Amino acid sequence: MSDDRHPATEDLRLRKVLAALADPVRLTMVRALAALDESPCVELHHTAGLTISQPTFSHHQKVLREAGILRERVHGAQRIISLRTEDLDACFPGLLKAVLATPEDLV
Repeated sequence: MSDDRHPATEDLRLRKVLAALADPVRLTMVRALAALDESPCVELHHTAGLTISQPTFSHHQKVLREAGILRERVHGAQRIISLRTEDLDACFPGLLKAVLATPEDLV
């Protein structure tokens, strides 16, 4: 998928993906989203148990989207987000699975 807001699969770069995942809030968002499959932003914010403001949440979501980790689509008045699992696996086989399987105490 390539558009103004999402990098094409062939443009994904490991350093950007790892930098985005290195932040604890963004990692929490990714882990919660993996459990939900896809989610409206508001639901993800709640499900992830984050106590950050909506603008801060939006900033983290933007970083994840620009790194190629999240896909965002508009459905009515909601923004629905999902992980770009297939795209990430195509570029970095097993990376997302390893990140999600890492025990919390090793993060």
